[in-house]
Amino acid sequence: MPDIKIRELRKEAFSLIEKANNKGELEQLRITYLGRKGKINRAIKTLSELPIPKRSATGNQINQLKKEIESLLIESETILEKKQTDTKEWFDITLPGINPTLGHLHLVTQAIREITEIFERTGFIRVRYPEVEWDRYAFEHLNMPEIHPARDDFETFYLDPPPSEDWGKMLLTPHTSSGQIREMEYYQEKHLSPPIRMINIGKVYRPNYDISHTPMFHQFEGLLIDREINIAHLKGTFDYFAREFFGPERKTRLRPFHFRFTEPSFEVDITCGVCQGKGCRLCKEGWLELGGSGMVHPVVLKNGGLDPDIYSGYAFGWGVERVMMMKSGLKLPDLRLFYSTDLRILNQF
Repeated sequence: MPDIKIRELRKEAFSLIEKANNKGELEQLRITYLGRKGKINRAIKTLSELPIPKRSATGNQINQLKKEIESLLIESETILEKKQTDTKEWFDITLPGINPTLGHLHLVTQAIREITEIFERTGFIRVRYPEVEWDRYAFEHLNMPEIHPARDDFETFYLDPPPSEDWGKMLLTPHTSSGQIREMEYYQEKHLSPPIRMINIGKVYRPNYDISHTPMFHQFEGLLIDREINIAHLKGTFDYFAREFFGPERKTRLRPFHFRFTEPSFEVDITCGVCQGKGCRLCKEGWLELGGSGMVHPVVLKNGGLDPDIYSGYAFGWGVERVMMMKSGLKLPDLRLFYSTDLRILNQF
């Protein structure tokens, strides 16, 4: 093979390799020049056609060209990889920023805010009392005797510290009703007189877990104490709340019941928001219990430092999650979904 043809082959190969834009093109050039049927091997096969004195020198030139092409292919591949890396790292600082994904308030928090706003419009003041409570506030001063079932270990989470002589056992508060006594004592300490209008919202704890119960949930406790308060005021408050929170199409009812800290006592029901009162897996018979209520027991008023001959009042305690489950259009069939980590559920709210 004449020297001039080797120089032309070298010039051709180098020019094409330098113009390659990607690894695919480089690989194709490698096959074209270095492959089994490539131009370098074809050039080697032509050595037999040359005079014997020229074969050795021409063969060395061809081998040298093969090494140069191999080296140039490797170098070109490295340069292409660096260009791709530099392109990935480059960015235009004048471009607008990418806004982060915004979350939203949890459904329970949304419910607490809405409940608070509704009662604030009627003069109630939002308060919050301890989650770790004493027996005195949770049971004793609420007119609940020691043999009451709610004071059993199977119904209340008691804590390890030894009982206090003045306050009794320490426990996780089973209801926001303990805030009734604390609120009345607060008025006494500040030398204030009723009216008292309290809405106490917080976490409570009971060892129950099923479709409509969780070991930790939220309650809101309403307390109104003044002169000449009666059941009509209680019923009017419930009707107003139901209309504002659930909508005018939902119905409520009062059922006589017995609670130690109210007399008379009632349980408040509302037509089920899942089946609209027809009966379903959640409500069974079309109605769902929202919580208890009643007129504050005279003994509880005395324990709070108020004269039951002068003052009367009503109280109620409802679960935030259960109330939210019954909101029109929500149709949550299981209370435990509130604490699900499934984003398909949480992102809906």
